[in-house]
Amino acid sequence: MMIPACRLADLPRGEAFRLDSDPPVSVFQTDAGEVFAIDDTCTHQDASLADGWLEDCWVECPLHASKFDLRTGAVDALPAKRPVRTHEVVIEDGMIYVRLSTAAPNLPACVAARLAGAGG
Repeated sequence: MMIPACRLADLPRGEAFRLDSDPPVSVFQTDAGEVFAIDDTCTHQDASLADGWLEDCWVECPLHASKFDLRTGAVDALPAKRPVRTHEVVIEDGMIYVRLSTAAPNLPACVAARLAGAGG
């Protein structure tokens, strides 16, 4: 499934845009102009990675400072232990689209329980 995120011109370099999908997805544009999409929720606890700090191709969780590689989803340090899911980015006519991964997300237990209780 491919969903529109935002216009490329509306996403400044070094910033993120959060899609309110279920679960949420963040789209990042690095200082070098590369665009990536990953699940927005840290795999350790319910924190938005769009609110984190972006450096090169890494985003640091604003809650406990685990860093995630935007290219692969890999995590570099505790307390997070599992990677975030990555999504394909397509840019057409100045618009950023995200093709959602079909892999299961690595959500923290509190978020997975909330989604399961909501029927999702």
